[in-house]
Amino acid sequence: MLPLKHVVTKHKPKFKFNFLFSSSSSSSSSSTSSPSSSPSCTSIYSPTTSFSITENENDVASSFKTWFQTRHRYDDPLLLRIYQILSSGDDFSSSLSSLSLPLSEPFVIRVLRHGGDNNDILSCLKFFDWAGRQPCFNHTRATFIAIFRILTRGNLMPLVLDFLQLFRKRGFQHRVRFNDTLVVGYAIAGKPDVALHVFGKMRFQGLDLDGFGYHILLNALAEDNYFNAFNTILNQIRIRGYATSVTDSIVVKCMCKQGRLDEAEDYLNGLLGSGKELHGSEVSLLVSSLCDRNRFDHAVEVVKEFGKSGLVPMEHAYGACVKGLVKGGRLDEALEFFRQKRDSGGYVPGLLRYNMLICRLLRESRLREVFDLLVDMNESCMTPDMVTMNSVLCFFCKAGMVDVALQLYKSRSQFGLNPNQMAYKYLILTLCWDESVKEACRVLKSSIGNGFFPDRQTFSTLANALCRERKVDEMKELIHFALKHDFTPSAVTYDNFISALCRAGRVEDGYLIHEELNNATARLSYSKMINSFIKKKKGDIAARLLVEMKEKNLQLTRTLCRAVIFSLLDMDNPITRVFNLLDMLTHGKPDTQIFNFFIDGAGHARKTDLARKIYELMLLNNIVPTIVSQALLLNSYLGSERISEALNFFYSLRDQGVVSKRLYSSMINGLCKHNKADIACDKSDIAHDKADIARRILVDMLNAGLNPGIECYENLVQKLCSLKRYPEAINLVQVYMKMGRRLTSFLGNILLFHSLITPNVYHTCVKMRGEKEGESSPFSTLTVVIGVFSDCLKVNHSIEELVALCFPLDIYTYNLLLRRTTSYDMNQACELFNRIRQRGYEPNGWTYDIMVHGFSKHGRNYETKQWLEEMHHEGFYPTETTGRNVRKILFNGEY
Repeated sequence: MLPLKHVVTKHKPKFKFNFLFSSSSSSSSSSTSSPSSSPSCTSIYSPTTSFSITENENDVASSFKTWFQTRHRYDDPLLLRIYQILSSGDDFSSSLSSLSLPLSEPFVIRVLRHGGDNNDILSCLKFFDWAGRQPCFNHTRATFIAIFRILTRGNLMPLVLDFLQLFRKRGFQHRVRFNDTLVVGYAIAGKPDVALHVFGKMRFQGLDLDGFGYHILLNALAEDNYFNAFNTILNQIRIRGYATSVTDSIVVKCMCKQGRLDEAEDYLNGLLGSGKELHGSEVSLLVSSLCDRNRFDHAVEVVKEFGKSGLVPMEHAYGACVKGLVKGGRLDEALEFFRQKRDSGGYVPGLLRYNMLICRLLRESRLREVFDLLVDMNESCMTPDMVTMNSVLCFFCKAGMVDVALQLYKSRSQFGLNPNQMAYKYLILTLCWDESVKEACRVLKSSIGNGFFPDRQTFSTLANALCRERKVDEMKELIHFALKHDFTPSAVTYDNFISALCRAGRVEDGYLIHEELNNATARLSYSKMINSFIKKKKGDIAARLLVEMKEKNLQLTRTLCRAVIFSLLDMDNPITRVFNLLDMLTHGKPDTQIFNFFIDGAGHARKTDLARKIYELMLLNNIVPTIVSQALLLNSYLGSERISEALNFFYSLRDQGVVSKRLYSSMINGLCKHNKADIACDKSDIAHDKADIARRILVDMLNAGLNPGIECYENLVQKLCSLKRYPEAINLVQVYMKMGRRLTSFLGNILLFHSLITPNVYHTCVKMRGEKEGESSPFSTLTVVIGVFSDCLKVNHSIEELVALCFPLDIYTYNLLLRRTTSYDMNQACELFNRIRQRGYEPNGWTYDIMVHGFSKHGRNYETKQWLEEMHHEGFYPTETTGRNVRKILFNGEY
């Protein structure tokens, strides 16, 4: 294992940096090799940086572990043993008693300070309580103040107040300056008014504070803006001769709190001019206040002026300046100031300032600077504290090195790491993004065990990850944790959970959660549950959920209603169930959309009579059917092959004066898509062939001034060509083109396909091309293309270019070109195949089949086998005809 100072260094090539800056920064990434080029290289990505470390992750983790363990190098083994017992969760009282501890005021304070430095507040409280119950020891004012400071630092003011209240009730059982402790305690707890009240009672009883108590009270008054009382206590301090440099610091703080910054500066200059010794904290208070009021330039000037005097220790002021610049958003200036003072040799930054800079840099994802500061700390032999270790954990998470972060986390007991909420958050989020969801759940349990419940972002990310991976049992446990901690997951989280349960086949559990949500389920979850119940053949529950959606004004869709209707029609009493659902969804109100959905559903289920009944029910309820309603019923007739009824319904509407492009289009497309040749029809003047009927309806549509859609032309031309009725098909194409429309790929491909089969398509085009048509007209160009495809014409131009003049080429067109080319030249076919790919088209199964068939037809057995293997590799298989040729040529009938 390499020492950290060698592994983590900016001077040695063990770690290399590769940064991709945002648009406001320069980029030098182009000159750096890709991380993936080295098997030992770990890539780190963040929103703003790309960062690579050319070192094995295990070595990196080991190096940081070694650095972290230095914080215990000088620890008292007895203190470590005490806190090991306190954190074990066992009966610590007897275990501590067995140590025969030398309980005294200094020893208890040392034990408490050790726990406070490690932010182990719970263990501090346990030890304080245990020590106070030992017969050989009574708490003193100093021990009380020590625990008060620890609780205050942990933002546990209410607990301090509870302590003081209990202390007052228990009275004088301990040998301690009772009133002094109360005054100091309330002052520390941020209750100077109560402290003043207790102090007044003391003075009435003839008691007084000592210098320490007076200064604690004075500081509290300054902090909470009790300026009148502040001046009174300050006079008392000066009268009693308690004034020290601490007093001066508090006076400067009070002036700064009042905004009297210039007076504070004059006050300090006066102290300096009188020859009074300053300790540096006074200047740092002024510098901090200047920064708080955005007077950064003046703050830096003050630091320089006092630094030039050589009479004031400037470490505190330098640190205050760095802190103020960081808080003011001037991070770059803070870093520059920090480095300048550090490199000048006159400033040794403390751990607190390093931690502050690292935390802010982490927030902005400036990982390179974070890494440099960590290296600097290590090279300076600085012992990391809890904040540093948590920052390192966050650093590796943000850098994408989750394995290193996880190793440090799992080894936390070796160096006493107690992750804070931010470290837990980053670790859980990174594990989720790294798809290590089970590990993230384990970290979450540890987080909750240590009193940290995740924030909403972390909770939602973990919940979404669990739902995505269908870990529904773990998700149920997470929901249980949330409710136990009075945390209400969002509706989106519940929706994702319901969807995950549905995907896992546990729709009943999802339904129970839906009922518990009490009207908070979203539309997506309803859809998931409805479809899941339909799969389980429980259409009644699906219908109930559909009604709930309507009652909550959630938008119903045609597809969802169709699925529910299909499901009900597979149950007993299907018609009754469908009409009951329709009644529950409409409540007798004229909801045309719902009726349309039901006509559509019945039509797709081939229940034409049911669709007709629903349509008639609309009329009975005085609901005027819309064109959509009529088209849906018409499509129902056509879909059920009840062509005669479809025609009767269509003509009855037309006789009523209903002339709609949608109805005409539905008839034309419906007739073309069904294959029965003859039909019974009430109109004696209409031929029995559906293609004829469809063509006549299209003519009627044109005569009515309605412009048929492209789909009508495409379906009818395809139908006529399949019946080899080329004159009628070509005539339709002419009509279409004379309207100024460009030929679609579909229409063009139909004509080219049939021209490969028979020359009749070309001959028909020649006959129908009028004398007035010039050679450059679109129809004349199409005729030439069809002639070339039919081998009736030879041209010098590229056939692709000619086709492109007529209509846009697609993969189907290229397959037709390929099929034509394979009939005479396989080398050209190979060139065309490559050109297909070069032009961005992806060859499909038919493309490969054409190539295999062509090589087998030309007897090129080796190429046939090669192309067949390539075809299989792409997941395609030859058609029966091609397969027969291949078996015959290559495998002697065994394929």
